[in-house]
Amino acid sequence: MKIFLEFLKLLLELFVIILISKKMLVPTIRKLGESLNLKSHTIGAISGIATSIPEFLTTTFSAITGLVNTGIINILSSNLINVIQYLGSIIINKNIKLIKNKAILISIFLSIITIIIPILVMYYNMEKALILIPIFIILFYIFNKINTNIHKKYEINSEYKSREGNVLKYVIYIILIGIILYFVGNILSDTLEVLCYTFNISEIIIGIILGIATSIPEFITFIESQKFYKNKDNILGLVESSNNLVVSNTLNIFFIWPISIIISLLV
Repeated sequence: MKIFLEFLKLLLELFVIILISKKMLVPTIRKLGESLNLKSHTIGAISGIATSIPEFLTTTFSAITGLVNTGIINILSSNLINVIQYLGSIIINKNIKLIKNKAILISIFLSIITIIIPILVMYYNMEKALILIPIFIILFYIFNKINTNIHKKYEINSEYKSREGNVLKYVIYIILIGIILYFVGNILSDTLEVLCYTFNISEIIIGIILGIATSIPEFITFIESQKFYKNKDNILGLVESSNNLVVSNTLNIFFIWPISIIISLLV
């Protein structure tokens, strides 16, 4: 009964993180992008950062509690699920014919590599190797440089007029949302510690559960990005969602993973 209650707590905490990301963080970031008159691929990149916050919180707090492998499995499963969800969103929005676009294909290819790399690292038991940190930082720059360059031809500004007076308000909202997510993440880390150390639940199982749950915000933004540009210019919806995908996946592996390595060495 106790283990059931702990799993229930875990699901509830994940639900809160996802709900805050979906209903508060993602919409606020879109409004900030519109206020700044940002281009579609830039808004997609910002969405990618926002939707990686659940992975950042779960992976970071997993590392703090000594469950580094849980965080890595979370990253791997999240990246895999993100690609599947992205392709699914294309089908749902009937944009399959646009998938032949060279820029979109390159984005998908880059995202698939972010799945292969953690598999290879885990195969060679290098999950906590310090050499990964500089390598991952360089790869993060290369991947996102490539992704930015291939989408330059679609640099069309948002059709919304700049509303600079709202910018500060949205920035404050994002900071407050981040603080709320931090405290929820703290509670989540306690639950993870109980499940692993008290009930001996496998880190792999918990990592997969986290991966599935923390990928939900990405799926929501993939769908909404393409819906937003429906009947306007469908390719812009794919550009925005593909940037979301690449930024989210590269952040997960090339930024969040190194942070977990550093934390594991400090705690």
